[in-house]
Amino acid sequence: MDRTLRVVLAEDSVLLRDGLIGLLGRCGHEVVAAVGDAEALIGAVEEHTPDIVVTDVRMPPGFQDEGLHAAVRLRERRPTLPVLVLSQYVQRAYAAELLDSGDGTGVGYLLKDRVGQVEEFVDALAEVAAGGTIVDPEVVRQLLRRRRDPLERLSPREREVLALIAEGRSNGAIARELVVSEAAVGKHIGSILTKLDLPPATETHRRVLAVLAYLRA
Repeated sequence: MDRTLRVVLAEDSVLLRDGLIGLLGRCGHEVVAAVGDAEALIGAVEEHTPDIVVTDVRMPPGFQDEGLHAAVRLRERRPTLPVLVLSQYVQRAYAAELLDSGDGTGVGYLLKDRVGQVEEFVDALAEVAAGGTIVDPEVVRQLLRRRRDPLERLSPREREVLALIAEGRSNGAIARELVVSEAAVGKHIGSILTKLDLPPATETHRRVLAVLAYLRA
């Protein structure tokens, strides 16, 4: 049975925010607060105790993952709070973090393109509010790909190098252990970082991410 939902909406784009307010209103739902940043989202939820939160992933001030982190924090405080996250792009790590939050129920991750498909969006909103889990089909495909062994693309020598990195060895120490030049070690490390599809960052940070991938495999 359909019911009116009290919604807290967080979206920094004024145009999209107003559009969502109008859409939700036409579908019989009440937007009790519409905000444009993550801190305001947390305050609005505490004030209004809504039936569901709809939030963008990227919000001010950094436009990284503030909306998602706010949603996760809110579900730490109230594990059953339904949250529907909207994202411009497929962000596999963001989706996984959201799905692991709270008690595992009442979560949704949709690409913003799905909002244009009004019936699908409204159905997803109702499903999440009722405790269901909705994940955009494209995100599902990405997550399934991610479940493969992240090290399967590495050569045996690259696995050796990565294992030594995990032990905290420097490039020089790795070169001595494998009886190769430091330049060769550097090439192996560059290949490892590329094959693991690690995000742009400092080399030190990417080495840490590579070690995490090794430990999780």
